[in-house]
Amino acid sequence: MSQVAASATTPTSYEQLGARVSRAINAPAAQRSRSAVLLRAEGDSPEDWARLLDEIAENDNVTIAWRDDGVQLFWTVPVED
Repeated sequence: MSQVAASATTPTSYEQLGARVSRAINAPAAQRSRSAVLLRAEGDSPEDWARLLDEIAENDNVTIAWRDDGVQLFWTVPVED
């Protein structure tokens, strides 16, 4: 029973933000346009946003455009040789 309790832990605010961003990026419309708008929600931690955007910025094929209410991501898919 301890395994069930351990797997049912509440996600951290960073994990919740990551899941929300993942859903936005993986949405069919975002995949077609290769862009996604990520809006800050009330109660989002500025530290979580900074960490997430730092991690996103590490990707070579991603551009981050800053907005007043969040960011817009643009990405390219590298051509395989």
